[in-house]
Order: sequence, then structure tokens, then C-alpha cells
Amino acid sequence: MNRFRIYATAKFLFSMFLILLNFSAFAQEEKAGASAQELADKMANPVASLISVPLQNNITYGIGPYNGVKYQINIQPVIPFKLSENLNLITRYILPVVDQQDITGENNHEFGLSDATVTAFFAPKTKGIILGVGPAFLVPTATEKFLGTEKFGIGPSVLVMHQGKGLSIGFLANQIWSVAGNADRADFNQFYTQLFLTHSYKSGASLGITSEITQNWQGNTTLITVSPNVGAITKLGGQTMQFAVMPLIPIVGHSSIRPDWGLRAVVAFIFPG
Repeated sequence: MNRFRIYATAKFLFSMFLILLNFSAFAQEEKAGASAQELADKMANPVASLISVPLQNNITYGIGPYNGVKYQINIQPVIPFKLSENLNLITRYILPVVDQQDITGENNHEFGLSDATVTAFFAPKTKGIILGVGPAFLVPTATEKFLGTEKFGIGPSVLVMHQGKGLSIGFLANQIWSVAGNADRADFNQFYTQLFLTHSYKSGASLGITSEITQNWQGNTTLITVSPNVGAITKLGGQTMQFAVMPLIPIVGHSSIRPDWGLRAVVAFIFPG
């Protein structure tokens, strides 16, 4: 394992250590079981009217012909707006910070921001099936050429899910096309969907499984991963938080983009009020 792999692994393990340390330190605190489970259910609902700031740590190994490694932290605030008694606007932002080695070429190293994705779901209050529809935007925020597209994109997004107490099942998807940007760069034309199933418990713990599918129509490549996961709601001082860990198991992907394996750890700051 080269120096960068050791460094990237150490960063990820440090994040995992903080998650486990905080969980073990506060898991024994008394908390209202119903409210903890309610928060877990809301966190499983992408269009819940709840402010949260998840920090999603990802590390993947064995990418492409040079056996590259990538560490990526996605800063993902979710901010809801109440438009009327029966309609909410849920805005979701993803700002990736990437540190990668041997991805674009042997001994090549890139670090910086990648392109941001902004999604706005118009979510009517419904019973039974939960729906959300709206636009998704690709924003060229990358600080290095190889970390972004230099394109601005737009397209539709949709969420369909069913949620009962303790059980959440559904999918969200978007399709984004580039509409402006550097004419010398390839057009962006990509479909993304996430399928999820989560079961929560009165303690605020949760078990689930997700699958992510990314279809790059321009490059004609598909990447599919499956991730069983475990999570928990707890408190750090007075701050409500959710922790989750999961493997990233690739099951379909072209050799140029498919990693051998990966791990994900999520720390989410929750603001119930």
C-alpha cells in the first residue's frame, strides 16, 4: 500500500473512530424512544420537513487501470421551506471534496472541490405514498480540471416512497443534461437513481439496504453499488445526530470506473426545531 493509500485510509478510519466513539459515549443516554424513532424515520425520508447537515465520508479502492484510490466527503445540507399548509419545498445540496490518487493517470494526484448538485423537491402533504418532484442542477464548482465537467446542467428529479412507522421504502432519481459551459469539454448526460429500504427501532437505531445506479449516457458506462447499512440516532451534548456506516459493494461497472470495494461513514447533524 503506497503512502497516499495509507493517508486516505487513515482519514477514513479516523472518521469511523469519531463515529464509534461518539456513539459509544452517548448511546447509554436516556432518550424518548418514540421521538428517536420518529427522527430516524424522518432521516430516511428525503423530503421530510427537517433541517439536517449530513457529512458523507466515502473511500474507494482499486479504481481503473492504475488501481487508484479516492477519498470523498460530500457535504449535504437539506433545507425545507414551507410554501403552504399542503406543500413544502425541500432543497438538497451536495458539495463534494475529493482527494484522489492514480485515477487520471499513474502517480497523478488531485485534491479540491468537485461539481455541486442542487435538487429541489416540491413535496405535497399526502397519505400513504410520498411524492416529490422538481428540478436538479449541476453547478460547475470544481477547483481542478479533472475533478469536474466545466458544465452547467439541469434536469428533472423525482422521489416516490412509502413510509409506515419503522419502515421506509422507495427511490429517488434524476436525469441531468448539460446546457452551458466549456465547449471544449464533453457534454454531461447522466441518470442517477437510489433505491432504499430502511427499518427503524424505538431506540433510534436503523438497519437498511440501498442501491445506487449511475448511468453515464455520454460515456456509455453504468455503475451499480449495493450497501447494507446500520445507523443510530443519538446526542452529542445538546446536538441531535445520526451516525451510519456501510460497505460500498460494486456489482456492475466498467473497469475504468468500477472500484474493487469501498466504505462509507455518515455523520448527520439534525435540527428538529
